[in-house]
Amino acid sequence: MKKHQVKSRFYYIFWGTATVSVLAGQLYVGSGYRKMADSVNRIFDEVLVEIEKNKFYDIENIECPSPVYLDI
Repeated sequence: MKKHQVKSRFYYIFWGTATVSVLAGQLYVGSGYRKMADSVNRIFDEVLVEIEKNKFYDIENIECPSPVYLDI
């Protein structure tokens, strides 16, 4: 019969801290990615709306309003 390993208290503190750190980092990166994706989707939705609007007009004979820039 093999004798089991005895691990010190430091071992559990180290790996517990490492696990929590990796989990927190993943959540931070994931939330940042989600915010970035939402921003990009919002930009593409605005561009798509402008293209759809202009599709029904004769672009050469209509005066388009100046673009509106949003502070995000």
